[in-house]
Amino acid sequence: MPRALTLLLASCTLVLAACGSDSVSSGAQAPPDGGTPTASAQRTAPQATGSGACTPKEEDTGGKKLGCPTPSLPASGDAVVTLATSEGSFAITLDAKRAPLTANSVAYLVRKRFFDGLDFHRVVPDFVIQGGDPVGNGTGGPGYQVVEAPPATQRYTRGVVAMAKGGTDAPGASGSQFFVVTAADVGLPAEYALVGRVTEGMGVVDRISALGEGDGPPRKRVTITKATLG
Repeated sequence: MPRALTLLLASCTLVLAACGSDSVSSGAQAPPDGGTPTASAQRTAPQATGSGACTPKEEDTGGKKLGCPTPSLPASGDAVVTLATSEGSFAITLDAKRAPLTANSVAYLVRKRFFDGLDFHRVVPDFVIQGGDPVGNGTGGPGYQVVEAPPATQRYTRGVVAMAKGGTDAPGASGSQFFVVTAADVGLPAEYALVGRVTEGMGVVDRISALGEGDGPPRKRVTITKATLG
């Protein structure tokens, strides 16, 4: 039976984050969450709010505060985000069809070089790797929030990339914190905004996942050296 995961914001306590801090939780672990970090070893999951609009958000941006996204997706063809990290590179194909608002927000963050220099602050083996926090502790974000509820049938299976959210956020809410699923199926409810899927370099994701120790930072720092959009 899939582990029950709850992703919460650090400001409220969170695993995978978007705006605020996020985390993932299941049994002894928490779901992806963006908000205030929790002392609990439980995995916290990301959470969301509303549908459609972008609104400013008061949060720690680590000096990277941005306004709401402008159109940033390529005019045609697949939008692919490549993350070059200190452990190698992997590519994420954005699902601009099923998640146009979230995909555009991620593309915007990449174009603004928001992810460059940020760490994977939460690595939970056989669960998720989470990054995109400008503060590095699960509480930060870009200073805005986009809300786009994922499909009701959405499952968070190996290779899926989604956004973390705070526990008080509505389903589909996101900022900059994202997570990559490394387990076959983490059993999260369809509340975390869909980004897309890893289409190249899953071995690098697994390498990062192997550096996890429990539920928290990896034993070795893993940095996104550069994010590009193609």
